Formats: sequence, C-alpha cells, structure tokens
Amino acid sequence: MISKKMLDALNEQINREMYSAYLYMAMSSYSDSKGLAGFSNWFMVQYHEEMEHAMKIYHYIQEQGEQVVLKAIEQPPAEFGEPLEMFQKTLEHEQFITKSINELVDLALAEKDHATNIFLQWFVTEQVEEEANDNEIIDKINLVSKSPNGMYMIDKELGARVYSAPAESEE
Repeated sequence: MISKKMLDALNEQINREMYSAYLYMAMSSYSDSKGLAGFSNWFMVQYHEEMEHAMKIYHYIQEQGEQVVLKAIEQPPAEFGEPLEMFQKTLEHEQFITKSINELVDLALAEKDHATNIFLQWFVTEQVEEEANDNEIIDKINLVSKSPNGMYMIDKELGARVYSAPAESEE
C-alpha cells in the first residue's frame, strides 16, 4: 500500500515522463525540419522510451490498487538551435528527471515504502544510462565541431538507433 503523498508524487512523475516524451517528439520534428533525419530518429526513439517509462509508473500505481490521475502536459518549445544545443538541453532535462527520481526514492525511504523503493531502482539505473548517452553524443558533436562531414557521420549513427519494446510490454 502506498501513501497519498507517494501516490501524488508518482502521478506527478507520470506527467514529467509524458512531458519528456512530448519534448523529444518536438525535438524529433525540429530535427527533421532541419534535414537531420538521424537526429530525428534518435529523438523519436527517445519519445517511445519516455512513454514506456510513464506507462511503467502507470501500471505500478494500478498494481498497488490506486488510481492514476493524469494532469495536463505542458507545451514543449518548438525551436532547439544547433545539434549541440539540442543535446545540451536534452542532458539538462535528463538531469532534472534524475533529480525527480532521486526525490521519489527519498520519499519512498522516508515513508518506509519498500515496494516503491525497489520499483524505483530501475529508474535510478535508467537515468545513469540516459545521462551517459547524452554526454557521449555531446562529446562526439564537440569532437567534430563545425565539420559538415563529421556532423553527417553523427547524424547517420543516430539514425541507426532502434526502439525495442520491452519483452513484457506493459503498454
């Protein structure tokens, strides 16, 4: 059983994950409009992952016998600048999500909610991976600097990313 405070915080996290998906869909569209099909693909895969994260929390709340309460999703920006700026904004956003997940873990510990604490550990690990991926892409973009050939290669690499739905999809 989860407390009202924990339930409210988890419902808020669903909103943050849905916003993340919305943000990455906007970044995908922006990238596509700039002729960066690989970047567009990378962000669309990220969109799917964020939706998966939201649904993971959604199903956990239901498994706990509680009701999911959805909130309005804020409109994301439509312009993101150059590829480096896009990934700096992506990293900044993921750092915000990491902070949010850490606060959920802190709340679960304070509430002595062991089930939720264990559930949230997957997200803690996921956020380490998210930030590492963003930092790696930022490093690559910085490495090629203003080289059109280098940017072409990064775009091509990002275009190879594929979304793989979990084997036991909860959607």
